[in-house]
Amino acid sequence: QVPMVESGGGLVQAGGSLRLSCAASRSIFSFNAMGWYRQAPGKQRELVASITRGGNTNYADSVKGRFTIYRDNAENAVYLQMNSLKPEDKAVCYCNRDPPAELWGQGTQVTVSS
Repeated sequence: QVPMVESGGGLVQAGGSLRLSCAASRSIFSFNAMGWYRQAPGKQRELVASITRGGNTNYADSVKGRFTIYRDNAENAVYLQMNSLKPEDKAVCYCNRDPPAELWGQGTQVTVSS
């Protein structure tokens, strides 16, 4: 068993969209804030979006206006809708608490062509 299971990544053309999903354990999801993180090739992991249990959101400047984070508290799930994707969005994406727990899931790969 893993605390987070990410899915929904794939290969899309620039300008396309993807919706990432995360199924989290109650022990992870019960904390106030959840976030989506990404690690691009050769770069550090970064927090791209977070959301509190009450629905307050925060976004990295690089994704504002393009990405939307939302959650389903009843399902212990958090989602990231990514629109207007750019090649620089290529990364392995992870969900976790914000601040993150030490244990990470496998992540899901996002690749944007052209």
